[in-house]
Amino acid sequence: MPLVRYRKVAILGYRSVGKTSLAHQFVEGEFLEGYDPTVENTFSKTVTLGQDEFHLHLVDTAGQVPVGDEYSILPYSFIIGVHGYVLVYSVTSLHSFQIVKSLYQKLHEGHGKTRLPVVLVGNKADLSPDREVQAIEGKKLAESWGATFMESSARENQLTQEIFIKVIQEIARVENSYGPDRRCYLM
Repeated sequence: MPLVRYRKVAILGYRSVGKTSLAHQFVEGEFLEGYDPTVENTFSKTVTLGQDEFHLHLVDTAGQVPVGDEYSILPYSFIIGVHGYVLVYSVTSLHSFQIVKSLYQKLHEGHGKTRLPVVLVGNKADLSPDREVQAIEGKKLAESWGATFMESSARENQLTQEIFIKVIQEIARVENSYGPDRRCYLM
């Protein structure tokens, strides 16, 4: 009988980078043409990897936007109880790439640990003629964080399944790197 594990994953990034489109494509298998700004959505899907089942609870956040010169403080709901992160930028927006860097820094400060289970996603790869961020830049940034990098297209369903499978693997990798004696249990 497979072990069922619950994993909460936050999807963060600037507005209009395709966070909702990625989550919807992963869960429902379709691309939404219309765009309504997200306040906050949740999606759920069960994924089987090897012998284990993972119940993914995806928190699709509103786009993080700058407030003056400082970026808004990340709510604790994006830190407490979240197992992993999908940080999304659009390959057509250098600004969204810069915001992802700031978001990672805030997450790192909030968690107070060196290893975070993160998948960095350059979305909208189907819009390559309008590209402002090269794949090598995303790859270098992810490497500097010790994270995984992927480019995707929610519209074309390019790597959407793999993104969320990879975040499950990243969560396991980070949990295992701390070892069983370093975990905190609530009674």
